[in-house]
Amino acid sequence: MVDFMNQKLICLFAFVFLFSMHPKYLCAQLTAPLANGTAFTEYPVYNETDEIFIFCGTEQQPATGELTATTDLTGTKTFLWEKYNPQAAAFEFYFSESVEGTTSSVDNLSAGCYRVTITQGATTEIYRAWLLSDWFTADGIVTESNCEMFRMEGSYTTADLIYYDIADNSEVRLSKAIITEWRLDNEIVSVSQNFSNYDPPAKNTDYSFRVLDQFGCEAIATVSYNSIVTKAKFSTEFVDQEADSELEAPLTVNFINESENGDSGLYEWFFFRDLNKIKEEAENSSQPIDSIEVIGFNDSPTYTYENTGNYMVKLVSKKVSEANTCVDTFYMKKYIFIDTAFIEAPNVFTPNGDGTNDEYIIKFWSMKSLKISIFNRWGQRVHFWKSGDVRGFYGTVTQTVWDGRIGGRYASPGVYYYVVEGEGRDGKNKRAHGFIHLFRGK
Repeated sequence: MVDFMNQKLICLFAFVFLFSMHPKYLCAQLTAPLANGTAFTEYPVYNETDEIFIFCGTEQQPATGELTATTDLTGTKTFLWEKYNPQAAAFEFYFSESVEGTTSSVDNLSAGCYRVTITQGATTEIYRAWLLSDWFTADGIVTESNCEMFRMEGSYTTADLIYYDIADNSEVRLSKAIITEWRLDNEIVSVSQNFSNYDPPAKNTDYSFRVLDQFGCEAIATVSYNSIVTKAKFSTEFVDQEADSELEAPLTVNFINESENGDSGLYEWFFFRDLNKIKEEAENSSQPIDSIEVIGFNDSPTYTYENTGNYMVKLVSKKVSEANTCVDTFYMKKYIFIDTAFIEAPNVFTPNGDGTNDEYIIKFWSMKSLKISIFNRWGQRVHFWKSGDVRGFYGTVTQTVWDGRIGGRYASPGVYYYVVEGEGRDGKNKRAHGFIHLFRGK
């Protein structure tokens, strides 16, 4: 049991010893609070490890840094600062001061290795650290652009982070973990140095190419994509009819062009024929069927549908550039459905002057012409109404066709017979007939 406890104590002592020998603790008395990042030397020959403080600068203006030495020694002490000279392979005097305090700082330091020797009486402490200036430059260009895609290539240069083995003055390069990324509106779209977009935007767009390393040093370049593509789109506006109601002929539609980056005057609108007629003709013909009713070239046309049916519309938008003519097509999300002609006539009305149901009113839609005859119980026609052009009406039309008078006099209460005939805008004849009960009592 004692041997086992001794073994545990030996292991614990070894762990504490190794932990205390970690470079972070060897160099804890020399700090750089404003550094952007840190690393540690890996000398090929020299058997000690020094901390490296990284400061971010630019190619034109390398960064300078500040180091602070701290000691637990009390009383007056001397801080002797030296800088390593690779040409002489030796440390040379840089700065010295004697202070009562426990710290000494030097700033505006250029890249290099600095050593501070702290002396108080016969006691001496020596610390070292490297200070390196890191930087990036970034650039990017559009190397390819066509109707299907564009490609951007990023490039960068960066500082070589060089330090020297103090034992043999050999040059050592500090490795970097370099990251590249492309951003659009602060969203990362690629982490490759070169970026391809297979869904080009239909407007000029700025992308950001960013390069950075593990120390937080970075550079950003803005790369502009000049769009050569178009995105076709349109919306509809129904004249005198509600979009959420049943649409009826004649139907006038304003087509509002909402395309992006299309060339004015080059738009093509394809107004298809009634889908049912296309299918019917296709079933009865061995030849190709023309599905297009008309092609328009206005930027935002207005079109009137004279007949009932199911109709589709297609817009083709074009963008012409020096090397390409890019085209995009947009179809309506759903068909324009125009309902069939319809006639509805009531069988009761009460022309008694009370303001309610005093007139005989019929209801119809999608009718081109109408004529209405009213007969008494002996078969004599007592009233006639007709209209040869109801184009001015819209929606479901209500029309007063009889006020309950015959030759200017009140018609007698009783049963009458009506016949309604007309031609719908679908070209089909419509007919309705039935009895009318005329009441005058209030």
